[in-house]
Amino acid sequence: MTDKIRDYIKAAHQMIVSLGLPRAQQNERSAFALLALLNLTPGKPWSQAENPLLGITPIMDWVREHYGKEYAPNTRETFRRQTMHQFCDAGVALYNPDKPDRPVNSPKAVYQMEPAALKLLRSFGTLQWHDNLIAYLAERATLVAKYAKEREQHRIPVAIAPGKTITLSPGEHSELIRAIMEDFAPRFAPGSVLVYAGDTGEKWGYFDAALLAELGVEVDVHGKMPDVVLYFTEKNWLLLLESVTSHGPVDGKRHAELAKLFAGSKAGLVFVTAFPNRSVMGRYLGEIAWETEVWVADAPSHLIHFDGVRFLGPYHAP
Repeated sequence: MTDKIRDYIKAAHQMIVSLGLPRAQQNERSAFALLALLNLTPGKPWSQAENPLLGITPIMDWVREHYGKEYAPNTRETFRRQTMHQFCDAGVALYNPDKPDRPVNSPKAVYQMEPAALKLLRSFGTLQWHDNLIAYLAERATLVAKYAKEREQHRIPVAIAPGKTITLSPGEHSELIRAIMEDFAPRFAPGSVLVYAGDTGEKWGYFDAALLAELGVEVDVHGKMPDVVLYFTEKNWLLLLESVTSHGPVDGKRHAELAKLFAGSKAGLVFVTAFPNRSVMGRYLGEIAWETEVWVADAPSHLIHFDGVRFLGPYHAP
């Protein structure tokens, strides 16, 4: 590593500290991510910093190409969760500014330097740097609140009870969860109570752990929950629904996993796979487990029953 490269990494680290990011982000990985977001190659003056749109893998590729630092592919999540997430929370970077409603788990997700932060960092090393930093920090709380509000506007509202709504991260997956709550539940489990709803952005979008515990189920935080869990009080059934937009129907393996995860349930278990339309369903017909149900959002008044002696009901082991 040359002295010039060390100087750039040191300066980027100094920027992160000056911007008040937490100690966990005051490291080389975050310094490299900042340099990539600024497209600041060795030798390029800070006054010429840019703000390209970059995804996680392109950031890692950029670091390897320009700074000779190789990161293993399995560190993508570390970059995303331990650096970029905090950059966005601090208002230093923007998430999907080109398409704010892009799903959070989309491979096309991108980041970009926030304009005010870019303007500040372009003044690094000048006589105006100190005054600019003070002015920026004085306004940052307002900026952070603004961007947080904008992100909230793109979340998907889901009515879970009369007068009670939660919001989920944008994307087809969350849209299907909303359809489950608003179209499936009233038709096939009227009066049911939401126990759990997953979120692609936050694993636990909604979770009534106390109710699930009353029903005899204690879920380990590492347990792979279904996308939606409904308690059909009238029948004393737990409906375990998988929301499938690209992968993951209730196949034989998933059926066994869920049966094990909810083995202590005092309520009967009903397994349901939900699809947005029949086109998506068609890709998974050969995988769907017997003794389960299938619901398609574009034909909400119908259920498809996969064999067995019961229709929309739990199966009890002999």
